Amino acid sequence: MKNVGKTDRIVRLLVALLAVVLYFTDVLPGVWGIVAIALASIFLVTSLVSFCPLYAILGINTCRKAT
Repeated sequence: MKNVGKTDRIVRLLVALLAVVLYFTDVLPGVWGIVAIALASIFLVTSLVSFCPLYAILGINTCRKAT
């Protein structure tokens, strides 16, 4: 079941892209950079599959139409 809407997906993709750019431009080096890449990976996967396990636990659904 999908629980991530279109706007939410776009925001997640943009945040993931920003984190990757900050990491590879050495704005976020070391541990912070690794954390940023890990979060970017999670955001990328959840936006691609339109499902967020944390949203499911919290009962959040940003989809207009539940499938």
